[in-house]
Amino acid sequence: MGPVLQGILVGLTFAVLLGPAFFALIQTSIQRSFKTGVFLALGIFLSDLSALVLSYFGAVQLLGSDPRENIYFSIIGGIILIIFGTYTFMKKGEIVKPEEHKEIHIKAPRPIIYIIKGFLLNAANPGMWFIWITTVVSTTSRYGVNNKSNYIFLAATLGTIFSTDVLKCYVSGRLKKFITARILTTMNRLVGIVLIGFGTYLIINVLVDLEAMVVIYDDWIKKLKH
Repeated sequence: MGPVLQGILVGLTFAVLLGPAFFALIQTSIQRSFKTGVFLALGIFLSDLSALVLSYFGAVQLLGSDPRENIYFSIIGGIILIIFGTYTFMKKGEIVKPEEHKEIHIKAPRPIIYIIKGFLLNAANPGMWFIWITTVVSTTSRYGVNNKSNYIFLAATLGTIFSTDVLKCYVSGRLKKFITARILTTMNRLVGIVLIGFGTYLIINVLVDLEAMVVIYDDWIKKLKH
């Protein structure tokens, strides 16, 4: 199996992972438009590219082999997600329908705002950094640091992720005509809760060993059964 096919398969695997950026991408494409969703996807792509480059040049020395266990990074990332989640939760859905013989001016953030939003939402997730650090370590050990196949594999992975994100935007944008303002408001609430939940988990997980608590709970249940 060549590096291109391997990169595509890895990219497809990354594409189905449910993270904060995934939910924001779907919500933005439905509420705004396909074009706006693509701007958000571009921000996510730039974030992935930055993480890939930094991982390639030694991000592991700064963030550790598993950024999910980096207390400062997780807390900052969690706060960013909670802020975005709170804003999204409070935002009401609105459908703007053009009226006959009436010019409507829609106030919308500039494209750069959505690019920055996509970048921050993705970069704030330590799991994304863990994925790229793991990928870079594994692929460089297979192909070598400056091997051409290594670059081809990583480019194919990035290209696949961006392509599938654009496809998500297209499919979500096509659903817009079936969506009402009430549904959009509900969607904002759900996406807001998801983002706040991700952020809260990131903060709590580095302050409290949740996995250890689960093990203790399981042992306690077993003792009760006996």
